[in-house]
Amino acid sequence: MDTLLEQIENGTLWQFPGGVHPPQQKSLSNHAPIARLPLPEKLILPLKQHIGANGQLIVSKGQTVLKGQALTQPSGNWSLPIHAPTSGEITNIAAMPSAHPSALPELSIILTPDGKDTWIPLTENTHIDTLSHQALIDIIHNAGIAGMGGAGFPTYIKADSQRPVEFLVINGVECEPYITADDMLMREHADQIVKGIEVMQQLLTPELILIGIEDNKPHAISAMQQACQHNKKILVKAIPTLYPSGGEKQLIRVLTSKEVPSGGIPADIGVLVQNVGTLFAVSEAVFAGKPLIERVVTVTGNTIKRPQNVWALIGTEIKHLLDSQGFEPVDAQRVVMGGPMMGFTLPSVRIPVVKTTNCILAPDNTELAEPGEEKACIRCSACADVCPQTLLPQQLQWFAKGKEYDKLEDYNLFDCIECGACSYVCPSEIPLVQYYRVAKAEIREQKIEQVNAERAKVRFEARKARLEQEQAERKNRHTRSPSRAAKPAAEKAKVADALSRVAKKQGEQSAVQAAIERAKAKKMADGTLEPDNSEVVLERAKRKEQARNYKAQKQTAEVNSNDNKSAVAAAVARAKAKKAAKLAEDNGAPKAELNSSKTEPRKAAVAAAIARAKEKKAAQTLDSDTDINAAPHETVDAVDSKSEAVNADPRKAAVAAAIARAKAAKASETNDTGDAPVNPPAHAVATEKETATEEDPRKAAVAAAIARAKAKKAAKASETNDAGEGLVNPPAHAVATEEETATEQDPRKAAVAAAIARAKAKKSAKVSETNDASEAPVNPPAHAVATEEEAATEEDPRKAAVAAAIARAKAKKAAKLAQANEAEVNNTDSQPVRGTIEPPIDSIDAEQPAAKVDPRKAAIAAAIARAKAKKKAKEQEGNDPS
Repeated sequence: MDTLLEQIENGTLWQFPGGVHPPQQKSLSNHAPIARLPLPEKLILPLKQHIGANGQLIVSKGQTVLKGQALTQPSGNWSLPIHAPTSGEITNIAAMPSAHPSALPELSIILTPDGKDTWIPLTENTHIDTLSHQALIDIIHNAGIAGMGGAGFPTYIKADSQRPVEFLVINGVECEPYITADDMLMREHADQIVKGIEVMQQLLTPELILIGIEDNKPHAISAMQQACQHNKKILVKAIPTLYPSGGEKQLIRVLTSKEVPSGGIPADIGVLVQNVGTLFAVSEAVFAGKPLIERVVTVTGNTIKRPQNVWALIGTEIKHLLDSQGFEPVDAQRVVMGGPMMGFTLPSVRIPVVKTTNCILAPDNTELAEPGEEKACIRCSACADVCPQTLLPQQLQWFAKGKEYDKLEDYNLFDCIECGACSYVCPSEIPLVQYYRVAKAEIREQKIEQVNAERAKVRFEARKARLEQEQAERKNRHTRSPSRAAKPAAEKAKVADALSRVAKKQGEQSAVQAAIERAKAKKMADGTLEPDNSEVVLERAKRKEQARNYKAQKQTAEVNSNDNKSAVAAAVARAKAKKAAKLAEDNGAPKAELNSSKTEPRKAAVAAAIARAKEKKAAQTLDSDTDINAAPHETVDAVDSKSEAVNADPRKAAVAAAIARAKAAKASETNDTGDAPVNPPAHAVATEKETATEEDPRKAAVAAAIARAKAKKAAKASETNDAGEGLVNPPAHAVATEEETATEQDPRKAAVAAAIARAKAKKSAKVSETNDASEAPVNPPAHAVATEEEAATEEDPRKAAVAAAIARAKAKKAAKLAQANEAEVNNTDSQPVRGTIEPPIDSIDAEQPAAKVDPRKAAIAAAIARAKAKKKAKEQEGNDPS
């Protein structure tokens, strides 16, 4: 069996389905050669005359142009330029009626010829072998050549096909009745057409070139065979006359037996089709350098006196063509652009000739009768029998009328080539092709709307995302960069912890305030003050615990200084105490201290605390007598200092107790003599305090321990009346051990002393208003004591917690002893002491060891009570609004 190529070379032809044989009517216009028309008065050049995008204007109104000059330049996909058909002036650029059944206006250039017909310089090429592939494509593209068989597809796209081409088919069939433009062109310009074929052959390199011409054009067949004798790859095929054999798909089927798939193009099966008019334009562009500015148009019909083919400039009005050929219109005259099968009636003769215009038909009423009234389909199936695409025209018409676009696409509406064979044979005179055209336009419009909607959606989402991003950037404009994102998180955690501690502290402060309010309420109820410091001590311990946790990471363990430095510090302290004692004797310290306390309470309180510690050292070195009235002041101060020390450190509390016992012993001795020591001046004490504070807190602590040990030794010496003996510095733990032993010796004596003190406090409260300020030294203000206490609290929170526990135990023990001996207290007869008040429980506990050692120490406790009673009386006077 022969191959396909062998069958084609042997002259085998195939047949497509369907088809009709309408009257040819070609003899009206093919007996005369192609004529040239005079220049029209104006030329209307639409920017879009092809399938694809419009070109971009490169001329302006009032500009003078030459023949062949480009008026637009390509600007998009499948875009082609247009050129000036003659020289002249651009008189306007406006929207003009288009060559379309709707005659919708399109942007057009209006050119007024100057009559000179002056060409631009042309570039001719005699040998295309020297031109590259891309150079040929650019020449075809810049010449503005589009398919001149009716579709208007850009030729440079087909010429630059990336798919292999097996057969190049040249369409010279021209099956439409009345049209003879291609026939006459092949007769007169066969050589130029063959040159154009050879240009495409060089670009596409097909295996075989087939020229298809209907057998009703013998002159054209002969001319083409003679022109291509030199090229063995070009075959001229005469095919049977059958409409629509000139269709692209039908011609391929006849010549090659191949069938283009539904929805496909000829390139899918290795075939490419070109029109003879298109190939003539390619030849003119490549070899003569002329762009597409004119074409052959058949002007025919019974109303035309001289029907023939003419060279019509692109943009010439149809009216000019009709007038040039002797148009004689009749009543209800119609003018059709194209043939009677596929053409359309023009709404106006002011429509211009475009690149796809091949015929202007002006029939009379008998030649092409008006279509009758549309009738119902009788289901004769004549339309289906003649359809060259094997479609179902009657079904498509039903779906088109019902606007069922999905079903139309399912029934392959777009495979319809709009040949009009179905309408031609329909006995019901149904304009089937018109239904299909409208349906195709609506489907295209719907798809365009969908595409636009998708694009609008994408733009909207992009805009929304951009606005959200800008809003987020505005919000985060002053925030930290992501590289520092970890730090703010840690800082937030620290802030949260601090807030929680503050909240807890506020709650604890509220508990302390509640305890204070309860104490005041109890005082107002029975007129007596029963201090209950258990809750306050508990809250203080909690605060110390919080302070210890907060400062745990910041504080480091401090190593105690060596013994040599401690000894030096103690010696310095003793020397300063002696100096302060001498200054006190000379300047009258009690009065100065009192005045300083009144003027500057806080400084006076601090100075008094320092002075008390130094007076103890001065008392050990001085042999002079002391005043009994000054002893209570010293004792009260010592008790206050001791309370502060207890809150700071239990070991310090033990040392403070030893100091108190030593002072009590000394006070008992001075009670007999009646001489009172003189306190140093307040300013001197303050100065020494600042100096001592600035030296070294650790050295000061060691010096205080040594001083307390010496005080204990002095207390023992006072019992045997041997005050002049030297003092030995015992260890701190020994002092604490002895203090505990002394506390356990006789608790009943301490209870008696405490009861005596309370009785005296009650009596002194009554006479507190008349109390003389000079008889007893003034205690430091409460806020000053509190300040010192807080300072001590901050030194060591753990030691403060131990001190608080010791204080609570002592308070419970003292309360039990006070209840057991209350009757005895009430019967006790003692001398009235002015300005006394019940001392705090922890003060009583601190004085118990001294009371057990000597009954005279009770007098010391009474002196303490008097000093504090005086303080309490002043507070009551300040609170009394009267």
